[in-house]
Amino acid sequence: MKKKIGIIVIVILLIQLIRIDKNNPPVDPNKDYIKITHAPAQIAEIIKKACYDCHSNEVKYPWYTNLAPISWYIKGHINEGKEYLNFSEFGNYNMYQKEHINSGLVSAIKRETMPLSSYVWMHKEAELTSQEKTILLNWFEIFDKKSDK
Repeated sequence: MKKKIGIIVIVILLIQLIRIDKNNPPVDPNKDYIKITHAPAQIAEIIKKACYDCHSNEVKYPWYTNLAPISWYIKGHINEGKEYLNFSEFGNYNMYQKEHINSGLVSAIKRETMPLSSYVWMHKEAELTSQEKTILLNWFEIFDKKSDK
């Protein structure tokens, strides 16, 4: 039994050597969602607190991202989130992609699938209130009307 525990401890220590990349790519403010859409301060604040940690090049890695395998799990979510939508790269998307993203944001808010409950569990400030959800839905509706023109 002691041998098994010793092996487990050694494996746990060894996996700590496999680090995740915590470097954020440079941010071009001219490509950022908030600047491009001329989002009001209230919208910017809500999106930054609830979305930017997984969907931008401004990820803030908390202390527990130094612990494998937790770090791998979190980095996987960040990579997946940025693959779907990267607010820092919004200017690189074409109009079709922007419209698709916008409808996805509306759907995620209505279905309450974003931010992820596992993220909110550790980041209570990211939980959207009913009022914030309504504010965002109204904002995304304005974006839809702008893109129709």
